[in-house]
Amino acid sequence: MVMKMREFLCNKLGFVDVETPTLFRRTPGGAREFVVPTKIPGKFYCLPQSPQQFKQLLMVGGIDRYMQIAKCYRDEGAKTDRQPEFTQVDIEMSFVTQEDIMDVIEGLLVNSWPKESGVLKTPFPRMTYEDAMRQYGIDKPDTRFEMKIQEVTDIFQGQSVPVFAKALATPGCSIHALNIKTGQKHLSNKDIEKLQAFAKESEAELNLIPIKMKEDLSLQGSMAKFLSTDTRSRLITHLGMEPGDLVFLSAGETYATCALLGRVRLESTNSFDEEERRKLQDPSALNFLWVYDFPLFLPKEDGTEGLESAHHPFTAPQPGQEELLYTHPEKVQGQHYDLVLNGTEIGGGSIRIHNSQMQRYVLEEILKEDSSQLNHLLQALDSGCPPHGGIALGLDRLVAIACQANSIRDVIAFPKTSVGRDIMSDAPARISAEEQNYYHIKVTDDGT
Repeated sequence: MVMKMREFLCNKLGFVDVETPTLFRRTPGGAREFVVPTKIPGKFYCLPQSPQQFKQLLMVGGIDRYMQIAKCYRDEGAKTDRQPEFTQVDIEMSFVTQEDIMDVIEGLLVNSWPKESGVLKTPFPRMTYEDAMRQYGIDKPDTRFEMKIQEVTDIFQGQSVPVFAKALATPGCSIHALNIKTGQKHLSNKDIEKLQAFAKESEAELNLIPIKMKEDLSLQGSMAKFLSTDTRSRLITHLGMEPGDLVFLSAGETYATCALLGRVRLESTNSFDEEERRKLQDPSALNFLWVYDFPLFLPKEDGTEGLESAHHPFTAPQPGQEELLYTHPEKVQGQHYDLVLNGTEIGGGSIRIHNSQMQRYVLEEILKEDSSQLNHLLQALDSGCPPHGGIALGLDRLVAIACQANSIRDVIAFPKTSVGRDIMSDAPARISAEEQNYYHIKVTDDGT
């Protein structure tokens, strides 16, 4: 698969395969990095979390089509779809649009995808970030099964439903519903209570209200008594409810409500039996999807004041929205795009900022980062940089899905455990006091 990727990019499209350094320096933004001590007192390398800056510098240097099978490192702990070190197919091009990059990636996958793993159909479907969040409650939707979130705010306008009164009176809030077809057969009352407890414990502290349709077409649930005959009829018609269906309703800030129902959508499938779950989430299906028009910035995840990059600080704003950077940066959409396969993000990229003044402003004024750590990039942009963009595909995730593996660890030689440990060599390991002295470092724990 990798050989076919290289052949397609280098032999057919004229890309240059460039190997970039794996000893770099710490840079602001992004994931936590692995620090590498040196024999120079107080000086450290960092292992790059991606070749992002190197490939942008190559665009400045005139290599207008770059690719690399790159090893990357992130000190974030391992999960079923993540390892502390991983491999990505890294691509960057000058004088391109978002559409150009999507076309290249679709051609790359069609030409390299194993025949025994299915046939890819292009072009891949596309969906905006807003549509993904409103319909699926997540920016990497699994489109192998429908079960979409639907807004029902209008149906409840003017109705005396106490639990919805605040949402109906608050700007930016709405009421949404999720119809789990035949859900009563698969989700027990205990399962429903667990989902309701999760909703209450979430940051938004939302209510999750279940309604069941019985065989006599009546609705059962704590809310049913508050619904007028007309409201019941409209709700049943709008959601396509049938006997045996289980509907969840929630009200609050729109994105928070949709995110909750998106979580319910995915969690509920775990209660289906194996045969039913495979019908919904067929492991042999290949539902690729481009998601685009992401916000450029989001409120800080830790709840503190300010904004952080939705992806990374080098993404350019959408054409025509440049002025919003200086007035309302929270409203700016970025030229970012993700490639999703069966609910898993397998790639992400963007058109980059190629103007040094704009890049400095984003770093210093919006993200409140120390731009001096990126002087090498800013100086290069200052010298004259072509418009450029790129993408990185997670090779481990891609191969795992092609092989129908449950975890990327199943397709990696010598993988780490879920806590980042190499059980073969017992790494990470301690070093001696003499070695610590050589690197001018000191371990502060008790050694146990």
